[in-house]
Amino acid sequence: MGNQEEPSQETLNKWHKDPNNWKWGMFYYNKDDKRIFPPKRIAWMGFTVNFANRNSVLFFIIFLAFFLFIVFIIETKK
Repeated sequence: MGNQEEPSQETLNKWHKDPNNWKWGMFYYNKDDKRIFPPKRIAWMGFTVNFANRNSVLFFIIFLAFFLFIVFIIETKK
């Protein structure tokens, strides 16, 4: 996908259904997909992170660090 236009819904669905884009059946990894939060394999379960997208991984790390920081603050207050 060399151009900057948005992929069609048909392309997004094809990527989502392609088992080669799912590592170990649960981690979404598609360099062509620029979405930060694509739907999980079972769409009603929410969204996942596209581990091939740097912005997705960065957001995931920041969210995880924030969560761990909150847990640390709560544990030190006891």
